[in-house]
Amino acid sequence: MTTTTTKIRPRARAGALVRGSGGPRYAVALLVDALGTGLLRPFLLLYGVTVLRLSAPATGIAMTAGVVVGLVCMPAVGRWLDRGARSTVVAASMLVRVLGVALLLATPAGHVWPFATAALFLGIGNQAWPAAHAALVATVAHGRERDTALAAARALRNAGMGAGALLATACLAGGTTALQALAAVTGLAYLTAAALAWSVRLRAHSAATPAATPAEGTGEGTGDGPAPRMRALLAANVVYAFCLNVPEIALPLVLVIQLHASPVWSAAIFVANTVLVVALQVPVTVLMSRFSRRNVLALAGVVLTVSYLGFLAATSLGHGWGAPAVAAVSVLCTIGEIIYAGSATALVTVLAPAHALGRTLARFELSTGFGLAVSPAVITGLAPHGSAALWGGLAAATLLAAGATCLPAPPPAGGVCRRPR
Repeated sequence: MTTTTTKIRPRARAGALVRGSGGPRYAVALLVDALGTGLLRPFLLLYGVTVLRLSAPATGIAMTAGVVVGLVCMPAVGRWLDRGARSTVVAASMLVRVLGVALLLATPAGHVWPFATAALFLGIGNQAWPAAHAALVATVAHGRERDTALAAARALRNAGMGAGALLATACLAGGTTALQALAAVTGLAYLTAAALAWSVRLRAHSAATPAATPAEGTGEGTGDGPAPRMRALLAANVVYAFCLNVPEIALPLVLVIQLHASPVWSAAIFVANTVLVVALQVPVTVLMSRFSRRNVLALAGVVLTVSYLGFLAATSLGHGWGAPAVAAVSVLCTIGEIIYAGSATALVTVLAPAHALGRTLARFELSTGFGLAVSPAVITGLAPHGSAALWGGLAAATLLAAGATCLPAPPPAGGVCRRPR
């Protein structure tokens, strides 16, 4: 598979972004899939407790098990992608969630195992989708065009999920019947998205060489230089992924429990985070395209570290000014998240050998999923020990992760350093 490097103009046209993201039908599939995820994912726990009358601990364990099993399936997804499959894997990640929703609707009240099976299929689909999508985009777009297309897809997905969550919130007043209808609409959304993704019929040719092409692997024109140690990058990504759960877990915990602020602050921060990601993901990614992807990823770690220290300072202000200060610092944290999201996947797609793109992306998503899975336990475990333990610990770990992304690859046997081919 041959690749070329394309520089994106500061004001990339919408048509170019759509083509780089897989085409109009695929863009619609992304939006419909995101709407379905936004409709159901935040309320799956509520569905188990309210509709199926399961205990909260049993529901939570079933959902966690689904995420873990989804992570275990990632190596198989990577191998499937490396055989050339692209739109097929994306469609499969959507269809498996259709099965999950169908099981959810068929689960009798009080039965935990069918619910756990439904959560398992939903977890597999949710975990498989990011790697499959990134591989598809990497097949149709290259260089900085690919970076921008990935950023545009993320912005579109956040918009869809936000709209879906708002629609689901509006339906909550309808009680059990409304939640069941919500699940049914979600299943139809996933089915529609799967059909659209399947219709793209994109497959990659087998890679002829076990290494990235010069234009991609060296980051031509960007100064990427030698690839960092992939294991160090994946380990650093586990820590970076914590930032994705800060608005949902850490800030509500600090605002409501420690500062005794109104829950409205947490909701406002979450909405602001979604709006900023939708509005700024593409412009910030294009702006950062003049710099090395590794340096941009390290910068994201520095920005996140500063924001964590800002949260530490904000919480020390107490009840009166603490909540507004936390809200202000959350904007900086969101900017760090945007820089991270716009550079991390792009860097991995550049560093991955062409013949192992799927497996490399699967390992990357595995590290992201692991970070998202353990971060609630880490955050809630550190919080009782005070703000210094929580925010100071996150800041120190993130700064170390930022340094790890800049580690150069060891020289090849013989001690001669060569530019990657």
